[in-house]
Amino acid sequence: MAPKILIVEDEAAIAHFIQQLLEKEGFTCLQSRDGHAALHQFKTHQPNLIILDWMLPGMDGLEVCTRIRKLAGAYDPYILMLTAKGEAFERVIGLSTGADDYLVKPFSPMELVARVRALLRRSLRQDYPGEVYRTLHFAVDLDRHVATRYLENQAEELELTTLEFDLLATFLSRPGRAWSRSHLVEKLWGDDFFGEERVVDTHVARLRKKIELDPSHPQFIKTVVGTGYKFEDEAP
Repeated sequence: MAPKILIVEDEAAIAHFIQQLLEKEGFTCLQSRDGHAALHQFKTHQPNLIILDWMLPGMDGLEVCTRIRKLAGAYDPYILMLTAKGEAFERVIGLSTGADDYLVKPFSPMELVARVRALLRRSLRQDYPGEVYRTLHFAVDLDRHVATRYLENQAEELELTTLEFDLLATFLSRPGRAWSRSHLVEKLWGDDFFGEERVVDTHVARLRKKIELDPSHPQFIKTVVGTGYKFEDEAP
């Protein structure tokens, strides 16, 4: 089945252009003109990817992105944010809205298609089918897509977005390894990722909030100064 893409863009001409472009590439597309309609479409159709304009009437793209991440659950989509020339995407990252990549208008058709394909191309589960990674306090089952935390003899199934799950699985696959941001980008987004490597910091911060008892003093996901991150936990 072709991946389903939701295009959230208030300018009809741009939205139709994007839809025609992506449908020629074999994708199924839906459109929304504002943030409230986008949330309704997301709940109803559960798209694989959302192309989300930053500037929308009523509810802007940042708020839409934040709400989708809170609602996503098992149907967590990839989000490609569209920004006008001169808008600093660092602000999006700083607000930790959860966008996966961004593209500045005006953009070339080839670049948009490449970004979409890069986001939809996931390698982790294909590389390690059926694997289960375990440490003393965590386990990820790639086949069942289930992440579990074990603390004080209690097992808790974690509610993670797709990227958070893949990030935790990557860390658990090699406990103690220092991962550079570029390695994490390659692992999670693929070789043809076009965005800023610092987007990794946003997702690490979000994952810390879900697995650490005190995210401001992380026990498991440690920052490696000048490099990136590593995951520290004992063997099971």
